[in-house]
Amino acid sequence: MSSRITGTGSFLPGAAVSNADLVARGIDTTDQWIVERTGIKARHLAAPEQTSSDLAVPAARAAMEAAGISAADVDLLIVATSTPDYVFPSTACLLQAKLEIPDCAAFDIQAVCTGFVYAIATADKFIRSGQHQCALVVGSEVFSRILDWNDRGTCVLFGDGAGAVVLQAATADSGTAGIRGSALHADGRQAGILCVPGHLAGGRVIGDPLLRMDGQAVFKFAVRVLDEVAREVTSGAGLALSDLDWLIAHQANLRILNATAKRLGLASDKLIVTVDRHGNTSAASIPLALDAAVRDGRIKPGHKVLLEGVGGGFTWGAVLLEM
Repeated sequence: MSSRITGTGSFLPGAAVSNADLVARGIDTTDQWIVERTGIKARHLAAPEQTSSDLAVPAARAAMEAAGISAADVDLLIVATSTPDYVFPSTACLLQAKLEIPDCAAFDIQAVCTGFVYAIATADKFIRSGQHQCALVVGSEVFSRILDWNDRGTCVLFGDGAGAVVLQAATADSGTAGIRGSALHADGRQAGILCVPGHLAGGRVIGDPLLRMDGQAVFKFAVRVLDEVAREVTSGAGLALSDLDWLIAHQANLRILNATAKRLGLASDKLIVTVDRHGNTSAASIPLALDAAVRDGRIKPGHKVLLEGVGGGFTWGAVLLEM
């Protein structure tokens, strides 16, 4: 038993917010400063009333339409998010209700920017167990809610959005298409370099409820582990890095993306980049980039695609798939 992606979808809230727009809002930065350090030119920001489950709905519907399935076909729903609607119930349960999906397993995964990789690897294992046939896997974030808008080193990096895939049990005529391998890792000792160190207690926020990051430490850690896990998963699948058609790494920073591709010996034209238009959308970044490349025709059936993420925790992982 194996699983394969049969549909992708995405959603970005509102109009694009350019770097110039941020400057106009009073943030002490410039377009040149942001572009030179991150490659980011724009991002989307959710309206105050929009939640992660709200953004997830159109992304999920687009993926389901692309896969040719209905809500009744979904027997597993996983949402990767670090910005859930509530403490509980899970964003997955709220999304399930909004999509009118009948009784199915539904839960969230919290691995920050690696969340979608964790979620799709988990869904694949559920399907391989033989107990599930059709999983809806979503990454959805409203990171704008946890940013310190006085910290120009972090607030310019992030955006809001959602991406989704439908993962189904592979049929006899699928050939080699499907998930070829995955690997997940974490090192909690690195928690302090990227975190939101606050929590709720007695109706009050205890600690700091806003995102804090040591940019240099994150950069060094991310490039190293993205290189290592790419080699681990590709080798484990019996393939060489040169066999890859596309690399979709977490869209955090163009410098990280380019450095990772260079270390892996991959040409820049094998790298899918959306961070310039979307900013860092955390768990939504990989499915957003995947959907963009599927819909514009770059990713075609038979292509081998490596998805890899790295995020707070610290977490990292990769999934190798054949479309």
